[in-house]
Amino acid sequence: MSTFWGMSSLQTSLLILGASGDLSKRLLLPGLATLLEVKEDWDVQLVGAGVEDISDADWKAQVRESFENAQASKNEEDEGAKDGGERLSKRLVDVIEVSSYRKADVTDADDLRALLGDCEHDPAIYFALPPAVTEKSCAVLKGIDLPAGTRLALEKPFGTDAASAEALNDLLHSFLPEERIHRVDHFLGRSTVLNLLGLRFANRIVEPLLSSAHVERVDIVYDETLGLEGRARYYDKAGALVDMIQSHLLQVMAVVAMEAPASIDADDLRTQKELVLRAVRPWRGDVVAAGKRARYTAGSVGERKLPSYADEDGVDPSLGTETLAQLTLEIANWRWAGVPFTLRSGKALAEQRREIVITFKASPHVPVGLTGAQRPDRLRIWIAPDEMQLELNVNGPGDPYTIDHTTLETTFNPGRLSAYGEVLAGVLEGDATLSVRGDSAVQGWKVVEPFLQAWRDGRTPLDEYAAGSAGPGSWDNIDA
Repeated sequence: MSTFWGMSSLQTSLLILGASGDLSKRLLLPGLATLLEVKEDWDVQLVGAGVEDISDADWKAQVRESFENAQASKNEEDEGAKDGGERLSKRLVDVIEVSSYRKADVTDADDLRALLGDCEHDPAIYFALPPAVTEKSCAVLKGIDLPAGTRLALEKPFGTDAASAEALNDLLHSFLPEERIHRVDHFLGRSTVLNLLGLRFANRIVEPLLSSAHVERVDIVYDETLGLEGRARYYDKAGALVDMIQSHLLQVMAVVAMEAPASIDADDLRTQKELVLRAVRPWRGDVVAAGKRARYTAGSVGERKLPSYADEDGVDPSLGTETLAQLTLEIANWRWAGVPFTLRSGKALAEQRREIVITFKASPHVPVGLTGAQRPDRLRIWIAPDEMQLELNVNGPGDPYTIDHTTLETTFNPGRLSAYGEVLAGVLEGDATLSVRGDSAVQGWKVVEPFLQAWRDGRTPLDEYAAGSAGPGSWDNIDA
């Protein structure tokens, strides 16, 4: 977890490559706004770069709009927000006024040198770019004399397979140490994921139960009602498995399953996550039975009508890209051996589900005389919204000899920053706790590659489901 709360001041330049793109507008700049409102004593110079020819005034207007959107979202969450709360603070206005933008080819050495020259402090370079362009830009940076405190932040996917991820690691390590390379996974900045650390390791109630002795299964689900939404250029080559499971959900699983770290410093925390990933295997060693894929056909999600994925603009149906993926895995270590972990994510589904569900084994003996339908005890943690629910069997409100089911609920502290605010805090400060370590980025690919190969070979069928449904009818869909 980022240690920025304890720092009194910081001076740095945030250089965003691809600054005029969607990622910068929707996520990076609003995240920066939430961060700077919290850390008023941080001196952060904002420098943008991209292939688009944007005037200084238009760039500042873009930054202002993103900052205002962040402020409006914060006020919607704050029940006590007063009218006019969307007005930006003087702090954010000052950041906008001194920000700058330069049209540049980020794969050209001279252009990169000019951008670095615009940075008044040691830069944190954020690659809001397609992976192939990011890799070319990094290869050029290798030949440039970088400021001593330079940090790099790279979005997923990191490589396209284990071999390319290893090659990219080798390239980056040839001119920067690992601690100054941030492989961004914004899921690790979500408050719910961060709160898992406190839930698991700051009490003696939950942690002793999280093992094969007590747990029947673990499901991590991230179902979306949204369809392709114009992302064919990226998504049609990635699919649900690479887009969500290979990076985000494997990282969440590692936090759920890891042993207690000695501290929450980057080295300790990331080492424990890596040990989990190294132990992951396809359930019962059968990649065909343990992996499922499907894509949506025409249907309706609520009042929205969606075409078949194969008919979406920019989609090549011959690629066989899946829009729903489900893997069942085993963590082959002493704590978790024999417990199935099912990771699922898909698009255009009936309901939005973003949760971790830990299902406990049945009681070994229920005394004779206690009757009633008994459902399993479950610990349910929602990734969004930030809530937790413990489902238990208890004596019913009427006949005390009849077992009933009840729930205990609580709401997690949502934190003061957005997911990207947390991520940027670590990048700007140089704290890699919330970034993915190089070996874990490679290991994530090693986990999914057997499934991807089976899918390429046609050994796993590409099932279909209507948009707005719960998924293919032939699947044993995860209980809600």
